[in-house]
Amino acid sequence: MSVTTYTSILETEKAVKGTVRYKRIKWSIFLVGVSVFAQLYNYQPLLSEITSYFQITPAESSYLVSASTFGMAIGLLLFAFIADQYPRKDIMMFSLTTSTLLTLLSVWNTDFGILININFIKGICISGVSAVTLAYLAEEIDSKSIGTAISFYLAGNTFGGMFGRITAALVSGWYNWQTAVLVIGIIAVGIAIAFYILFPESHFFTPQKMRFNRKFKQMLCLFSNPKLLAMYIVAICLMGSFVSVYNYLGFKLEAAPYNLPHYLIALIFLMYAFGIFGNLTAGKLSDLYSPKKILLIALGLLLLGIALMYLENILLILLGLTIFTIAFFSGHTIASRVVTTLGKKAKSSATALYWFFYYMGSTVIGSSTGLFINKGHWNGFFISLMILAGIALVATYWTTRKAN
Repeated sequence: MSVTTYTSILETEKAVKGTVRYKRIKWSIFLVGVSVFAQLYNYQPLLSEITSYFQITPAESSYLVSASTFGMAIGLLLFAFIADQYPRKDIMMFSLTTSTLLTLLSVWNTDFGILININFIKGICISGVSAVTLAYLAEEIDSKSIGTAISFYLAGNTFGGMFGRITAALVSGWYNWQTAVLVIGIIAVGIAIAFYILFPESHFFTPQKMRFNRKFKQMLCLFSNPKLLAMYIVAICLMGSFVSVYNYLGFKLEAAPYNLPHYLIALIFLMYAFGIFGNLTAGKLSDLYSPKKILLIALGLLLLGIALMYLENILLILLGLTIFTIAFFSGHTIASRVVTTLGKKAKSSATALYWFFYYMGSTVIGSSTGLFINKGHWNGFFISLMILAGIALVATYWTTRKAN
């Protein structure tokens, strides 16, 4: 058999575990997740310093995070209409390059309003990655390996969120928030170069133009599926509660009676390591058991974690944060897989809408819960999060109580 023929055969088969192509895809998307989420949330651990630097309230400081996630939400809708017209890798490379430039640009800005706008535009640029990555995996990875592949991508997101937040928190504590952002930008440059070299082009996707009206109708049809609607509700509640906790818990821990220094507060983002465990475990379990049962368990644990953080004991707060983090990432992994499966021929549209609601939850809920923090009403803060977890739990159970 000739080399040309052998290569042709390989290119007609989807990537499976153990192959070079699978490994390149897996590690490339892991790095993409690191870059995207390190940049998207690089201001989250800096909110206390941002509050002092710009003389604003905690809720106002969270606008930097919300601007990025709102940009993500808007960008996902835009990319939903154009993503299928361009190669998957080109869109992802565009996102990595432009977001990195904007991150570096923000280092030299000292106007809070301009900083918010930069973050908003950066969110739009980053959204290209989220708009096509899950679709790429569904197209290029063998169905028996898709759960593990998706969980690995989400693990990269998790590691990026943890690594970016801890790095930013420590560097800002030792120097300032500008230096912290610069370090994240430099790391993003290195990842963009590695991605360009390593990531394989699509073998099972051909760019095609789609009329606006057809795409719009396709997206509207997705709302007729109650299980998809439930996953969109889960996305809002999961991300809204998660961003709220990691936005504001540091304010609680740096105040009396805890009075923790910045380097210890930064370590709470090590909880993301448990998130990676949740990602990978949920992904493997979803290949073996009913995703519905796993998701219901994850949402139940989310509620338990919030309830423990409601208490005043520091050890119970940390235990609650651990359970909450594992539950969030496990639930997100399962919901992502369900949406990808239910999307069928409209995978890119279904996943784009999932990410849209996911980041709208971050944008709206992540900032609005800060109003409780402005007034020191921690009871109202945690009760509102428990209500969100309850809504997600009920929505999932109600739409999956009977087999379709």
